[in-house]
Amino acid sequence: MSEYSTIPQQQPTYVIPPPASPNWKTPAVVGALILLFASNVYLFTQIEHLKTDTKNDMAKLSTDLNQAINQLRMDNSAAVQHSRRTVETLQEQLERQRVAAAREVGAAKVEAENKVAQLEQKVSSEQQKQQALLSQVKQTADTTSTKLNDVSTDVGTVKTDVAHTKSELETTIASLRRVSGDVDSQGSLIATNGKELAALRALGERNYFEFTIAKSKQPQKVADISILLKKVDVKKHTYSIVVTADDKAVPKENRGINEPVQFITLKAKQPYEIVVNDVRKDTIVGYLSTPKVQNGRN
Repeated sequence: MSEYSTIPQQQPTYVIPPPASPNWKTPAVVGALILLFASNVYLFTQIEHLKTDTKNDMAKLSTDLNQAINQLRMDNSAAVQHSRRTVETLQEQLERQRVAAAREVGAAKVEAENKVAQLEQKVSSEQQKQQALLSQVKQTADTTSTKLNDVSTDVGTVKTDVAHTKSELETTIASLRRVSGDVDSQGSLIATNGKELAALRALGERNYFEFTIAKSKQPQKVADISILLKKVDVKKHTYSIVVTADDKAVPKENRGINEPVQFITLKAKQPYEIVVNDVRKDTIVGYLSTPKVQNGRN
């Protein structure tokens, strides 16, 4: 064994220094630098974004502005063209109206001249008519004077004729026969011909309706009654009829000519009267006499 194996080895001794006081300045400076660097980076990034956005906005604004200007130019151009067309149309209408007015003035002038000529011709014609009328009036006055003398003569003749007619009428009336009828016992004036019937009408006491009735199946209306001819005997101058009045049919058999056939109606107090003056083959001719006053019977 070595001489040194008996000597114990001495362990080295380390002295742990006491903890130093904390140094906070260095980390703070580092943190500040890092924060400053980060802030710079952030600011740079934001500035770049802002530049990009601003550039894009300016480009878009420029584009919109150019479009608006182009649209405005187009609108102004269309408005100018429309206004120009409107002005041209108004000018054309004004020109047409001027031409039409000139034509109307010319036509009115011609029409006025024609009217003046017509009036002059009418005045001349009226003057000629007045001259002719004056001449005619003068001639008529002379003719009238002559005719007045003739009329005076004619009036005298007419007076004579009237007096003669009146005398004849009175003579005819005086010669009328008064015949008793079915109802009126006092008798009635009977006309046997047209002259005597005219005399009866002149008296104005009754109404007279002449008739000619042929034999038929249907009655004939005379005034407000109906007469149906049933039978005729020409040799004996007789006839048979059916008279319908007030909706009642009354037969009158074998009556002779110029014989009053009387009957009463509800319309008058005095009787109606049928007189047949002529009997022919299947025909009778005569008249119906009715009262003037028809106020009904009580």
